[in-house]
Amino acid sequence: MGTDWRAWVRARARQAAERLNITHSLQMRLSLGYSLLIAVLVILMNTYPLIMSQNLMFRSQQTALANQAVLITNTLTTADELTTETVEQAVSQLEKLDAARVVITDEAGLVLYDTGDDSAVGKYALTREIADALRGNDAFSSQYRDGTFYSRAATPVMNRNQVVGAVCLYEQDSAQGALLQELQRNLWLISLVVCLAVLVLFGAFSIFLSRRVRALLGGMRTVRAGEYTHRISMDGHDELAQLAEEFNQLTGRLQTTEEERRRFVSDASHELKTPLASIRLLTDSILQDENIDRETTREFVADIGEAADRLIHISQELLELNRLDEGRTLRREAVDLNEQVERTQRLLTPLAEEAQVNIQTRLAPGCVIRCNPEDTIQILRNLMENAIKYNVPGGEVEVSTCRQGDQICLSVADTGVGIPEEDMARIFERFYRVDKARSRAAGGTGLGLSIVRDAVRHHGGEVTVHAREQAGVEFQVLLPAWQEEGGAP
Repeated sequence: MGTDWRAWVRARARQAAERLNITHSLQMRLSLGYSLLIAVLVILMNTYPLIMSQNLMFRSQQTALANQAVLITNTLTTADELTTETVEQAVSQLEKLDAARVVITDEAGLVLYDTGDDSAVGKYALTREIADALRGNDAFSSQYRDGTFYSRAATPVMNRNQVVGAVCLYEQDSAQGALLQELQRNLWLISLVVCLAVLVLFGAFSIFLSRRVRALLGGMRTVRAGEYTHRISMDGHDELAQLAEEFNQLTGRLQTTEEERRRFVSDASHELKTPLASIRLLTDSILQDENIDRETTREFVADIGEAADRLIHISQELLELNRLDEGRTLRREAVDLNEQVERTQRLLTPLAEEAQVNIQTRLAPGCVIRCNPEDTIQILRNLMENAIKYNVPGGEVEVSTCRQGDQICLSVADTGVGIPEEDMARIFERFYRVDKARSRAAGGTGLGLSIVRDAVRHHGGEVTVHAREQAGVEFQVLLPAWQEEGGAP
């Protein structure tokens, strides 16, 4: 008992681990995918708008400083020579400048005017922007640091196409920097809200998806354990719901197959048990009766032979069904159905005469089917033999053939006892008999019509049955007609 308990615990733990691993694997992949997506979105939201805003601010500062620099240089070009006095006089004529600092130098870089640092006047200022301006080029640089935009713009002062000095403007814009910081904070807040919303939605979706996947896995394990009646109930019309529906249909087919297998084993065992029991009873009678006469022994041996023949017949039909079930590739050739009907008629004539049944044929010309002779004989023999065995003395069996488009129709009708309406749908089941006592008396095994159905389907045909108006039944078989071009498989 202790060993069984430990084995049960280990099995349950293994199942739980498998379920956990599969679920976690799915959740992990979804988590990684969503995390990567969220990270990319957050990075884009917090970099691209800021970069674009900074570039916009830089261009705005450059334009503003460039306009002021041009205004100053235009004023300075009226002076004959750039000195401290001429520069101050020229700048004083201008309205108040917006730049935080204005530096004006001569052609050598000597500071002549500086609104930011008076001590710098008389010294050389060789910054990169001023050096570029003294070479005759406009220069601009800007950077964002500690919440403030720092910008510098320099332009040359020209007189008679000669560089006589440089104007350099400095600007510090903390107001725009504060706006950029506010934008950055808003972006982070929006990113946080988006992340939380996505996480909530992902969590709900993950739980929803995991629950449905676990339902599918649980159903599969239940069916794997042999519970073919188990079905999965899943709402919705998504792919998982469709998968659950396909699973239920597959389980239904497995259940039907399992029920047919069990019924087949039971019926086959019963069919084989009857002749075997007869053989055993007859042999025991012969062996135990020491005074049995020769004539009685011959009768018993004859009965044993009949039982053995019945076993052989059942075995042959079981082998035929097994061949059809395995779906082995059969050769398909042009078979003249009319010739096979006449051949089968000749073989069954003694049986028909013994049963006082007349066989009539109506064969249309050109009825060549795509099949093989062996299966054709099986179909004809089973249908025509049943029509004779379950007929009445003086009855008739009518066999006809005709062409219907690209198919050949075979009809086998009788004037016999017929088949009740409630049994019509089951007569092609294996070992099924309408009248069990009469079927066994006639030597039937209940496999003949199953062989007919499987053989016809194996060759791409169809078999149906219906009751005739007056008496008996009619079987109709449709088989593909042989085509000269593309007819061969």
